[in-house]
Amino acid sequence: MIKILELFGGIGSPRKALINLGVDHKAIDYVEIDEKAVRAYNALYDNRYKPQSVIDYDLRPDILIHGSPCQDFSRAGQRLGGKDEDKTRSSLMWETLRIIEHMGSWKPKYVVWENVKGVLDKDMIQSFNKYLTRMKELGYTNSFEVLNAIDYGIPQRRERVFTISIFGNAAFDFSKLQHKPMRHIHEFLEKDVIAPQYMINIPSMLNRIEEFNPEAHKKYRCLDVIEDSCWTISTRQDRCPNAGIIRMKNSQYRYLTERECWRLMGFEDCDFEEVLKEYPTKSNKRNSTIYKLAGNSIVVQVLEAIFEVLLKEDFETDIISDSSGQLQLQLIC
Repeated sequence: MIKILELFGGIGSPRKALINLGVDHKAIDYVEIDEKAVRAYNALYDNRYKPQSVIDYDLRPDILIHGSPCQDFSRAGQRLGGKDEDKTRSSLMWETLRIIEHMGSWKPKYVVWENVKGVLDKDMIQSFNKYLTRMKELGYTNSFEVLNAIDYGIPQRRERVFTISIFGNAAFDFSKLQHKPMRHIHEFLEKDVIAPQYMINIPSMLNRIEEFNPEAHKKYRCLDVIEDSCWTISTRQDRCPNAGIIRMKNSQYRYLTERECWRLMGFEDCDFEEVLKEYPTKSNKRNSTIYKLAGNSIVVQVLEAIFEVLLKEDFETDIISDSSGQLQLQLIC
């Protein structure tokens, strides 16, 4: 049985991935400070967890997965991530390191960290390299790669940095991940969506649709009309830019629905329905909580691909890491 610990666990994408793979596992604990995410997680997995911080935590999982809050690393955020180990949301990643340090001689075999591509930008790379150095000092071999959900069957152009650290000398080989053909987004869309809350009728938003307003690109960041895949599912769809919009008949356009966003993060309709019981949608209103829970998650199918390699490989032997994923990135001015 594989024991996992989910830090900044959100709606439990790692656990969902292991369930889909049929892997015998035990979630020895789940740590999340967002009360709404905790309620959603409990609804999905029939647990009774309470909101809690990762600070001063002590458990012994086989796999530790953390996706510390990304806002301070995001290109759309304030770019504060990791500059101070105590004052930013993303500084919680340092708490993960402290948790591992406090485990003494015993260490999780695998540590998986997911975050936005912004961690590799020149004004953030120092923090990323610091994380790699600290993990190496703790006895881990680090590998990292930018993975796109579109390569794992999901029609969402969502690029995220995955750092996989293995205790000892073994290196994770990202080339072994099994890519899957992208499914067309039509498989994920609801039929005949006519509810008024999803229709785009605000002039300021309509003016940002280039095929509706050919001059839009000269003045604004435009809203992309979805053809076969969408952009990154974020915590809100009613802003520009967003994941993209759907073209309807009679020159009408609509936002992605909450259910569609959950599908595009790799969750099933039965999962969505369980969480909807916790956070019912008000009549003629978009459900901001459900959108946020999806946007803050990790695409399940990407984690499936990672777990398939991690759990099938024998990492007990020494492996000489190749240079592509093991060298620390250097600042480029």
